[in-house]
Amino acid sequence: MTQHRGFDAIVEREKGLRRGLSTAQLSMIAIGGAIGTGLFLGSGFAIGFAGPSVLVSYAIGALIALLLMGCLAEMTVAHPTSGSFGAYAEHYIGPLAGFLVRYAYWSSIVFAVGTEVTAIAVYMKYWFPAIPGWYWIVGFSAALIGVNIVSVKVFGAVEYLFSMLKIAAIVAFIVLGAWVVFGAPAGSGIGFANYTSHGGFFPKGVWGMWVAVIVSIFSYLSIEMIAVAAGEAQDPHRAVTRAFRATMLRLVFFYLLTLALMLAIVPWTAAGANESPFVKVMAATHVPGAAGVINFVILVAALSAMNSQLYITTRMMFSLSRAGYAPARFGQLGANGVPVAALLLSAIGIALATVLNVIYPDASFMLMMSVSMFGAMFTWLMIFVTHLFFRRKIGARALAFRMWGYPGTSVAGAVLMGAALVTTVFTREFRMTLMCGVPFLLVLAVVYRVWYRGRALGAQSAGAQGEAAQGEAAQASGN
Repeated sequence: MTQHRGFDAIVEREKGLRRGLSTAQLSMIAIGGAIGTGLFLGSGFAIGFAGPSVLVSYAIGALIALLLMGCLAEMTVAHPTSGSFGAYAEHYIGPLAGFLVRYAYWSSIVFAVGTEVTAIAVYMKYWFPAIPGWYWIVGFSAALIGVNIVSVKVFGAVEYLFSMLKIAAIVAFIVLGAWVVFGAPAGSGIGFANYTSHGGFFPKGVWGMWVAVIVSIFSYLSIEMIAVAAGEAQDPHRAVTRAFRATMLRLVFFYLLTLALMLAIVPWTAAGANESPFVKVMAATHVPGAAGVINFVILVAALSAMNSQLYITTRMMFSLSRAGYAPARFGQLGANGVPVAALLLSAIGIALATVLNVIYPDASFMLMMSVSMFGAMFTWLMIFVTHLFFRRKIGARALAFRMWGYPGTSVAGAVLMGAALVTTVFTREFRMTLMCGVPFLLVLAVVYRVWYRGRALGAQSAGAQGEAAQGEAAQASGN
């Protein structure tokens, strides 16, 4: 139990956030983040890379996400706090690891917010092709920042509503898609023959399928926010375990089934980035108004994911500030328990997306996605590595929730994530990922060594003295 006592100092410094999220809201927050632009728009890019074998790509991505969530749930049930995997890396690996993970993840989700808001501009073109996209970016961004400023309860209620709408729409899409596929007459061009009729199941080879795994990881990104939101859950132990199981089942079901039906209705060669492939599928069904309805739903999905990501970046910056790795103002809470300064800083991705949308209106989404990928993939890799350190130090007996297959599952997850990260070097579309990411990581390491290393070592020494004092007191009371 020494490790639990040692972690208490981190929990203490992150106090102040209000536990206003229910178990149901926590599950919906994770789904809200993961069912967004990655599925509704990013899947078009993935299909372009892999063709029908994108189903294998998303299955591999789902496996990595499942392994990640098992490791994360185990650590979160033991230590529910908003610093989450950044705090775990700090405590179980070292202060530098905690510093790098927090900043890499924060920057990644800041840019991911930019991808969501860029996608919103794409969706609005369906109805208003003549209006510049940055108008929509500014308007919707202001509304969601307002939702996050009010209180965590308002955020949770709005996100729950958004996510329920998305789930209902995806279920309706699956039902309608199945009706279209299984009821299509011969010669209509609709059916499972589309899986092989345009260059085979692997038209871009195994390499194309593997490159699409990168997009699938981006699609599943944000499921890890369950762990961050646990710091504001009413009953974190129960909420995390339930949310873990429910989220993974729903995500795998929704992603794989929707993609399977989509590829059967519209040939993979028709998928593109100029609009959501979901809209193209609905247009192909010739159901009156269906394309417009699904475009509205995916607009809500992007708003939902953006809402969740604003929340999560705000809490990560709050954690950095409370750890002494960012200015103190970002760790201050308003009267409603919201770190407003951290929220406003975390909205810089929106400003960048607005500028890119004005300069590169057709390429802004892909640019934002490729830049945001590094921090996300690095964070996922570090979660697997942190879990290995966590288990080695804490053991299994004291755990209320255990990840099956340890250490094999943690090692497998780390290897798959490492392979996906290295793959980005050999792709034209994601070359920016490591070109921007590695220098950024090196700069962070230099900043840490110059400004924060002495402070972190001092805090670590104080924490060790506190643990020793607690241990002596416990021994004395036992005697």
